Amino acid sequence: MGIQLHNRRAILKAGSTALALPFLDSLSIAKSVNAVAPKRFLMIGCGYGFTKETFFPTKAGRFSEIGLTPGLKPLERHRDDITMVSNLTNLGATNAHGGSTSYLTGANVSGTPGKKFHNSISLDQVIAREIGQDTRFPAISLSDKDTKDGHGPGLSLSWSDKGHPIPGVTNPVDLYHQLFGQDKESAAEREFRLAERRSVLDGVVADLKSSKRKLSKTDQDKLEEYLQSIRQIEQSISREVEWSNTPKPNAPIKQPKEGMDGLQALKTFQRLIVAAFQTDSTRVITYRQPISSILKSWEFSLGAHSLSHYNLDPRRREASQQKDVMFMDLFGDLIDMFKQTQDVNGENLFDSTLISYGSNLRTGHGLKGCPAIHTGGAGKKLRRGEHIMLPDQDTPLANYWLTLTQQAGVDLERFSHSTGTLDELLA
Repeated sequence: MGIQLHNRRAILKAGSTALALPFLDSLSIAKSVNAVAPKRFLMIGCGYGFTKETFFPTKAGRFSEIGLTPGLKPLERHRDDITMVSNLTNLGATNAHGGSTSYLTGANVSGTPGKKFHNSISLDQVIAREIGQDTRFPAISLSDKDTKDGHGPGLSLSWSDKGHPIPGVTNPVDLYHQLFGQDKESAAEREFRLAERRSVLDGVVADLKSSKRKLSKTDQDKLEEYLQSIRQIEQSISREVEWSNTPKPNAPIKQPKEGMDGLQALKTFQRLIVAAFQTDSTRVITYRQPISSILKSWEFSLGAHSLSHYNLDPRRREASQQKDVMFMDLFGDLIDMFKQTQDVNGENLFDSTLISYGSNLRTGHGLKGCPAIHTGGAGKKLRRGEHIMLPDQDTPLANYWLTLTQQAGVDLERFSHSTGTLDELLA
């Protein structure tokens, strides 16, 4: 079954140099020691959690003293920069197969009277309101083509202020063109196209509003939700107009090839994430990380869901442990890229970014004690290099998000079902 552990680094590194990120000298962004680097947020969510017996530390303390578990061992070189927090629970999550649906919202998606499903706004969208208005893209959502990957309903980790799913970019080539593709339209052609889109939307809205009074209360509510989605399109058009005369930055990496999938796509997305922050195209990114396609790339015979039931036999447990190590290998590589990429102030990108990595599920289908790892230098008062065990085993995950967000400089008093911040995370 699967691949041997001693081969994993060779497989992960195969072809990794083709898209190496250069420093900012090659970009159209001025670098200055007097420049102030903006704060960035990256939130990565995965499905099904990790292997209970070999991934989670059993003792609190600094990793230099307690050591890293076998599952976390690939992060050894980043040991002093990572923090793991235990005893967090997403109080809104009720469905073990819901995965990441409420990971960044905290909502009980089936708990709204009169509605079969209702989510709320995700943390990335809240942050984007505060710090995303100075960039071409207030926030970017990434996902995978496989929607049945332990994630549950949704198109990414991101949800609008009305609880509607925000589609994630699933193709690295599409993201590359979104970030760096040069517009071949003339200014006049672009203005005409955007005006035409606005005109169509205005006509649709007028028709819908004229018929609203003829509808029942239930249908009026449904219509209002639809109108809200149209307003979001209108906002997108307005933003495109605002940025239409600002050229996109030069790409710091080569254009990816079409047809990428699995491991190759994930590694390319990681490089594009760094490139998006490096060029200040956005300051907020979420990534609903795939599992099944990655396992296929690693030649695992089990799918993600089957692997999550690793207690059924020793072979599954071994494969689950391998999976954990390999994903932490990839996460370690991502941290490397942030540390090796220069920021506008001459320092590295890692120092201005807050990176979170976790899951709505602890292990298999367990909802309590979600895994939570964060790193990066954006939260200056956050403790680093240790495992923190919170005293309450059901500490709201929303408290964790609120603490991280505040420490990274976002003015937020409350989020979802938060009851306060976590002083245990502060130095």
